[in-house]
Amino acid sequence: MPDMTDSQSLVDAVPTTAAGPVDPSQQREKARSLWSDAWHDLSRKPLFYISALVIVFLVVIAIWPSLIASGDPLACDLSKSQMGPTSGHPFGFDTQGCDVYTRVVYGARASVSVGMFSTLGVTVLGSLLGGLAGYFGGWWDAILSRISDIFFGIPILLGGVVFLSVIKGGSVTTVSLFMILLGWPQIARIARGAVITAKQQDYVQAARALGAGHTRLMLRHIAPNALAPVIVVATIALGTYISLEATLSYLGVGLKPPAVSWGIDISAASEQINNAPHMLLWPAGALSVTVLAFILLGDAVRDALDPKLR
Repeated sequence: MPDMTDSQSLVDAVPTTAAGPVDPSQQREKARSLWSDAWHDLSRKPLFYISALVIVFLVVIAIWPSLIASGDPLACDLSKSQMGPTSGHPFGFDTQGCDVYTRVVYGARASVSVGMFSTLGVTVLGSLLGGLAGYFGGWWDAILSRISDIFFGIPILLGGVVFLSVIKGGSVTTVSLFMILLGWPQIARIARGAVITAKQQDYVQAARALGAGHTRLMLRHIAPNALAPVIVVATIALGTYISLEATLSYLGVGLKPPAVSWGIDISAASEQINNAPHMLLWPAGALSVTVLAFILLGDAVRDALDPKLR
């Protein structure tokens, strides 16, 4: 029987994506090629580059909106109320006489921030709880499944109207925390299923037989192989959360003035669509392009990471 040093080295050498007792070096090469193959597939998709460029642009202007908009989104002149495009103001003015172009640019910050924070929180919390439930099973899995069933029974839009109506002073933090609260069960179920599938593979059983502990099994052998479906769902969900923030703000329970948000501007413009359609066109167009970019990126990532679609 090998000593503890030899056993530990054998555990480290167990491949992470092997389906049987074959050469470990070849299996590690295949594990590395999973992501390289995915990138190779993505690099051949024009829609991936288009959506990625749009998203990078949105992130940049969300961080530094002054790069392309020098005005103040809260500076208004009632004498210019509902005026159309003029020199220096290509999108015209809203009911309060604020520059629509400036508000559209600055509105990206709130929408992208809510989407990013919500997706990060949902992914971390859902992956942690779902991964532990899938790995340990038993009572932990049963409890998590029942809790997630309860949250799945709450329509997220209706829950947002009720929850955010009670909490006054809507902010990016408040809206993001609400989305995390009701959004984590989706990622948890995806992570749970991926972990259950991964832990049944031969390479995990071999690592366990060689003495690998729970932490090593989860971090070195299971997590890397259960990560792909979580990334796909999180990428698509990001666009959904941005759309949800705009919907809640439109209904008056999400972000509230003086915050600058596409949803707030769409809500204000909907009452004047006949008199000043430009007020609705630009923020609604920016929201649609943003959501579409994240959906297209998620679809491209899904096609690249799902072997069944190759």
